Amino acid sequence: MQKVGVIGLGSMGKIHLRNYCEMPGVQVMGVMDLAQANLDEAKERFGVPGFTSLDELLKLELDAVSISVPTMLHFEVGMKVIERGIALLLEKPLAATAAQGRELVEAAKAKGVPLMVGHIERFNPAIQKVKELVAEGLVSIEIERVGPFPARIQDVGVIRDLGSHDIDLLRYISGSEFESVNAVYSTTLAPHEDSAFIGARMKNGVLGHIKTNWLTPARSRKIRAACKDRFIEADLIAQQVREYGPFDAAAKTYTVKELPVMQREQMREELTQFLAAVREKRPTPISGEDGLEVLRIIELVFAGGGKA
Repeated sequence: MQKVGVIGLGSMGKIHLRNYCEMPGVQVMGVMDLAQANLDEAKERFGVPGFTSLDELLKLELDAVSISVPTMLHFEVGMKVIERGIALLLEKPLAATAAQGRELVEAAKAKGVPLMVGHIERFNPAIQKVKELVAEGLVSIEIERVGPFPARIQDVGVIRDLGSHDIDLLRYISGSEFESVNAVYSTTLAPHEDSAFIGARMKNGVLGHIKTNWLTPARSRKIRAACKDRFIEADLIAQQVREYGPFDAAAKTYTVKELPVMQREQMREELTQFLAAVREKRPTPISGEDGLEVLRIIELVFAGGGKA
C-alpha cells in the first residue's frame, strides 16, 4: 500500500485527491490546505485527515505527495518535501523561475528524491496518438489553447499557466530541443499577460506555433501537425484524432480517417505512472529537467526570444 498526501486543495488538488482515493493500493494519509472549508470537504467526501500546517502533514509516514499550490509557493513547499525525503509530483510549472526550478532539481538529485512535474497533457491519449503518427516526416506543429479568464489564477500569466503545457508538448511531440523561440503577447484584462503567440524552431527543423489566451469565451485545445505525407488534427478535450492525406490528384481531394483513441482520464494515468516509478525506483515519466527546460524557454520568451 503506497501512502500519499495532497498539498493544496484548489481545483487541481481536488482532482489529485479524488483520483488517489479511487486508486487500488493507495492510501491517502492526509491533505493540507489553509482553507478549513476545503479540509472539511475532503473529510466529508473521502474521510481523510486534514492539516493547515505543512509541517504536521509531513510528519506522517508518506511515500509520495502531490503539490498543487500557487506557482509562487512551489519552491518553498517543494524544498520542504525534498528535505523530508518524500517523492513529489509538482504541478506545472515546476517553479516561478528557472533559478528556483534548478535548485529544486539539484536538491532532489542530491537527496535521491523522485521529482516529477505535472505536465498532464503528455498523458492525453490524443497526444500519444499524434506523437505516434508524426514519428516520421513531421514539418510543423500548431497548438491552440484558449479559453475564458480563470479567476483561480492570480499569480502568473497565460504563458506560464497555459503556454507551459504546449512548450512541453513541442519538445515531446517533435522529439527535439528548441533551437530558437520568439513571441508577442499582451495584457488586456488580467494583471499579467493574457494573450500570446509563440513561434519556435526545433533543432531537428520542425516549426512550432502556439496560440494561447484567456480572452476566448469557450475553451479550445487543438493540435494540427503537418507532415510530408499527411496532416493530423487533434481535439484534446474530446480526445479525437483525424488524419488527412495523402492528396488524391484524380479525385482532387484528401482521404480522411477518424482514428480510434482509447479515451481515459489523464490525471489517473499521470498519478498511476508517478506512483509506479516511485514504487519501482525508476525515473519518473516527466523529470525535473523536463520542467526546468520549459521554465528556461518561458524566460527566454520574456527576455525577447532568440537562440535557445
